[in-house]
Amino acid sequence: MSEHITGTLIWYAMICEREVWLMAHEVEPDREDARLEWGRFLSDVTYPRARKREIALPGMKLDLVERDGPRLVVGEVKASSRFVEAARMQVLFYLWRLREMGVEAEGELRFPEERRRIPIRLDEEGEQALKDVLSRVERIIARGQPPPAQRVKYCRVCAYREFCWSDEPEG
Repeated sequence: MSEHITGTLIWYAMICEREVWLMAHEVEPDREDARLEWGRFLSDVTYPRARKREIALPGMKLDLVERDGPRLVVGEVKASSRFVEAARMQVLFYLWRLREMGVEAEGELRFPEERRRIPIRLDEEGEQALKDVLSRVERIIARGQPPPAQRVKYCRVCAYREFCWSDEPEG
């Protein structure tokens, strides 16, 4: 597995392959995109009692790390559950990487605006699904050019939308 694969790339792989290539090749999305700013704001202000907030490890930026009794819980904060499968795969990636480092943890998706939490555990089925996504990400990154723009239902809210669809009016 490439050491350049991050949790964010795993998340993007579940939504749009072009996003994976662009991010992996350091083409930054619109940093002033309102949705990205809102996500950063939520991550900064939610769960103030969490002991550890935003821990950076190689290929990972963990939003929350907490102890719940004997359990270590890695939390990923999202503005909406719209991308729940992508977020689940991102947390599985974090749990898998932590396991490789000798740290056993459980995951939790947190949607503060929905007041909802979803527990995530790395089991055999999740690990196999993650390995499939990792292989796909490696193939995408290895391409010489980004995959062609392909309209998906999330294009309207994507921070890369102007890069892919600059010749179309916003609507």
